[in-house]
Amino acid sequence: MESETLLTGSINYGSHPDNNDHLEKGSPKTRRLSSSVAAEYCCVEGGDEDLYLQQAVVFIEDAIQYRSINHRVDANSLRLYRWYYSRIWQWGLGLTIAVVLTLAFIERPSSFSYTSDPRFRPPPWEPPCGLTEGVEIVCLVIFAIDLATKSYLIGWEEFRKCKWLIVYILAISASVIDWALTLSTYCDQNLRVRRLIRPFFLLQNSSLMKKTLKCIKRTLPEIASVILLLALHLCLFTMIGMLLFAKGENPKHNGEWDAYFRDLPTSLSSLLVLLTTANNPDVMIPAYSLNRGYSIFFILFSGFGTYFLMNLLTAIVYNQFRGYLLMSVQASILRRRLGVRAAFEVMSCQGRGQDATHSEEHVERVRVDASLQVMARVQMKSYYRQAIIKVRKDYVFVVFLLQHPPKPEYNSPLQRFQLVFSHYYVTVVGNAVALTNVMCICTILVLDSEKSIAERDDYYMEVINCFFILYYLMEMSLKILAFGWRGYLSYRNNIFDGLLTVCLLVLQITIFATYRLPFPKWNPASRGLMPLWEMVRLVNMLIVVRFLRIIPDIKLMALVASTLVDLVKNLRALAGILVVVFYVFAVLGIWLFQGAITAPGQMRYSLTMMYLKCGSYEQLGYWPNNFDDFASSLVLLYNIMVVNNWQVFMDAYTRYTTEWSKVYFVSWWLTSSVMWVNLFVALILENFIYKWDRSVMCSVGDVERTGYETTVQLMFREQIQEPTEEELVTQLHQHPHLHLS
Repeated sequence: MESETLLTGSINYGSHPDNNDHLEKGSPKTRRLSSSVAAEYCCVEGGDEDLYLQQAVVFIEDAIQYRSINHRVDANSLRLYRWYYSRIWQWGLGLTIAVVLTLAFIERPSSFSYTSDPRFRPPPWEPPCGLTEGVEIVCLVIFAIDLATKSYLIGWEEFRKCKWLIVYILAISASVIDWALTLSTYCDQNLRVRRLIRPFFLLQNSSLMKKTLKCIKRTLPEIASVILLLALHLCLFTMIGMLLFAKGENPKHNGEWDAYFRDLPTSLSSLLVLLTTANNPDVMIPAYSLNRGYSIFFILFSGFGTYFLMNLLTAIVYNQFRGYLLMSVQASILRRRLGVRAAFEVMSCQGRGQDATHSEEHVERVRVDASLQVMARVQMKSYYRQAIIKVRKDYVFVVFLLQHPPKPEYNSPLQRFQLVFSHYYVTVVGNAVALTNVMCICTILVLDSEKSIAERDDYYMEVINCFFILYYLMEMSLKILAFGWRGYLSYRNNIFDGLLTVCLLVLQITIFATYRLPFPKWNPASRGLMPLWEMVRLVNMLIVVRFLRIIPDIKLMALVASTLVDLVKNLRALAGILVVVFYVFAVLGIWLFQGAITAPGQMRYSLTMMYLKCGSYEQLGYWPNNFDDFASSLVLLYNIMVVNNWQVFMDAYTRYTTEWSKVYFVSWWLTSSVMWVNLFVALILENFIYKWDRSVMCSVGDVERTGYETTVQLMFREQIQEPTEEELVTQLHQHPHLHLS
């Protein structure tokens, strides 16, 4: 998030102190600024100089994090504000949210059992009354403190405009009331409404998640239109199918009607599942076995619905969500520019206050020493601080490029040695050796695949591993000598390679210390914490993982890998919303279906298995997939999201409960598989296209370097419009706690 340059565009935010180019009187830039707790004019008396510095520091930090600057700016409030957004408080608040969400695994019904299969599951451990409730009330108190602090810092006027804070109050109040009801019933309350409220605490704590949720809400009308078209397509083919496969006089020809088109709910369910391809070709086999012409019906349905409408839905989601996300990013950029401009204004006030002739024309300027003091106090990454502190002679900030440290200087005999082992071909040879190592392991695994652990001879495997580990250690040492410690660690693939090499060396020394040196027919008795075969297998797994070092050296693979890394950073908001949706549906599933499916006794189970329909819930042994506790509910929802055999779960709960249970499963399929997966694909496409367009003329090293700068904001950098001077000034005039005069 912080990787975009703070000072961009043509606006001159800094000038030389001796610059004589004054602005004309009456120009829009001839402004004076004051805080709500300071004097009305730009004059610095006594301790006001430090206040201006504090304000500038906070505004710069707001710009880095894309935060709103509409908060109190007096000295005490600024100290409280920086404490509130400090790592300690934010990490503590995040930990509190994680704890309150984790309570669902411990509360009744508890997930503390080694299996979720009702046939073998022992009675789970139930926490004593007051244990989880005590932890929860502490979390609610922390949330109340968070709400009070945030409300005070932004002021009453801003608080009234913020719907999230108003809902925050309602969420805490409802949770406390429900918590009190639980204690009043001695923890015998099964329906705990506050479980549905808990995901809100995760949502409100992330501004990016709130933006993403707003984008999703605005995208819903376009998605709803395509879903309506899908529903029309489904209904039309359902009616045609019921007419085609109506019950006939010959019972042998009624297989399709009996299994899939018996009535309207069954017909709708069958074709809806076919839309996801989960029951293809099972759904058409009874009719297709009678007449091959019936296949045309199913091919037309799935061809138009699955391959046309569903892909059209993906395209619409990509286009619409991308547009709304662009609007959100545009607002974030405005916040960043506004924070930088506000910091400039307060620092220029400080500069004018030091000017003895401030009654004359005011020239907007920032003292270099003041800007350096501000940058030294701002909380930011070290290399960004170095970028901004590094200045030219004309005091204009320059852009800092991430560069590798210079190589150490050696005497003449070592210079040729350094030149050889810092060459790119050393890495190529190392990749070839790593490939040879993996091929040796694969060969031995194939030869020993039919042997038991007792029959295997680990001597040859150990000799091969020792040889290659010594080579890896030598390669790492020579690179460190050639590049120096800092130069070696400045390459991320070297960090990965070196860490695994050290782990391999430690494991190999541990094997020798525990089982001595290898020899033919070497198979000593188990000693220490791990058997010999387990330690050798761990070494081999690390060697295989180490082979991933080749990724940064192949351009296309480096591009894909860096895209995956960026997705982890840029899709946190979308993943957080998915966690919220999983949590809510899991809680609803427990309320609706807990204990609905009960496993039969062992004798009855063996008898009924003989008469069960092939492919049913019972015949497939899907017993662990249920809503009997929170953990098993999450796994079941994931299995439905994947859509493979999801009709089996829907059919089982329809039989054990009512036909209305299908509403729950279809709702989850629409939310997870249709909505969220398409959003995920949309952002993957955007991220990959952004990197692909910039990698056409890039080298492998440039592709690796783009990993430092790819953010959601930079993905839309070319489409973002810079805010004008008038927009920034207007926004500053509307600040509730700063007054422009």
